[in-house]
Amino acid sequence: MDYLMIFLEILGTIAFSVSGAIEAMKKEMDMLGVLVLGLVTAVGGGIIRDVLIGQLPPASFRNPRNALIAISVAFIAFLIGFAVSKRKQNVQHTLWNQVLLISDAVGLGTFTVLGIRYVQEISGYDNPALLLFVGVVTGVGGGLIRDVFAGNVPYIFRKHVYATASIAGAAAYLCLQNTGYLGFAAVASVIAVLVLRLLAAHFEWNLPRVRLHD
Repeated sequence: MDYLMIFLEILGTIAFSVSGAIEAMKKEMDMLGVLVLGLVTAVGGGIIRDVLIGQLPPASFRNPRNALIAISVAFIAFLIGFAVSKRKQNVQHTLWNQVLLISDAVGLGTFTVLGIRYVQEISGYDNPALLLFVGVVTGVGGGLIRDVFAGNVPYIFRKHVYATASIAGAAAYLCLQNTGYLGFAAVASVIAVLVLRLLAAHFEWNLPRVRLHD
């Protein structure tokens, strides 16, 4: 289980870093902007989680492994984007959007589960409401910071059941962990978030909203 959690943490860090870097490139930020957005997207949720449960300084500062991975991945993404933009005058935004969607969904699923596991292991809390809340905050926190930095309305308020997918994944893990197969529960919950996000994007599922007109 420990190795699985490490794998999911690295996978989620890479995925969120890619999503942050792509969002920065879509906004035509320079290399520093790409690195910063990749970094804050990857570690932002974990920092918010640690502040909420009183684990200070946050794990990202005590062990900079994930931060270094995020910066490295964002730099590689920048190099790829720079090379592609030099070869083509019109970069295919559809392809970038698809990569952004998939990477963001993977990061959302992994960090939702990791947030719950972290609280259980470090703090020993077993309150379902707390675990659900912290799991969702960890999952959506990085994307929230990314969108604020990029000047967008955060995905959690407008995009295809974004936070709802995280809630579903957290609830699935809390239910499946009672089977005793924690590895299965973690993987199944991540897959559930990923599938729900992709289906919601494909079929344009959204929560009801109000449109006010003058």
